Amino acid sequence: MPKYHIDDIDQKILAFLVKNARMPFLEIARECNVSGAAIHQRVKKMESLGIITGSRLLVKPQTLGLDVCAFVQVQLSESNHYPDVVEALRQIPEVVECHFVTGKYALLIKMYCRDHDHLMKVLINTIQYIPHIQQTETLISLDQAIERQVWVKEFPDDKSKGKHSK
Repeated sequence: MPKYHIDDIDQKILAFLVKNARMPFLEIARECNVSGAAIHQRVKKMESLGIITGSRLLVKPQTLGLDVCAFVQVQLSESNHYPDVVEALRQIPEVVECHFVTGKYALLIKMYCRDHDHLMKVLINTIQYIPHIQQTETLISLDQAIERQVWVKEFPDDKSKGKHSK
């Protein structure tokens, strides 16, 4: 992947889009004192380089009746079967994230279920039947204290007089 230098305008564009992916390019252009075409070109360039990988609509799981968030640590019998296990996990709709991690467990997955019974059924009847999964350990989230996008250097606006916004 080619190296691309993110300048102050790119940083500012990213900061605006992380806060609101639907913010019109013309509004960003006014904030950055450049043309709308320049914003469009810069965003397209950052997309083509993989800096921006898309935008998405976020849905609060609880509004869909998914009241249990769990993190499942997965130990593999053989680490070279990682791709096969990940592909099997990809087929489980309750699994929303999967990370290859260091330590005793090879994988850390995040999943949402309706309730504890649903979680237990997915664990026992689906995940633990995946070949090469040796052991799992489940942590249930009681509260999500912080949720945010990756940090992007923010620029002070006229109202904050040099202070960074939260």
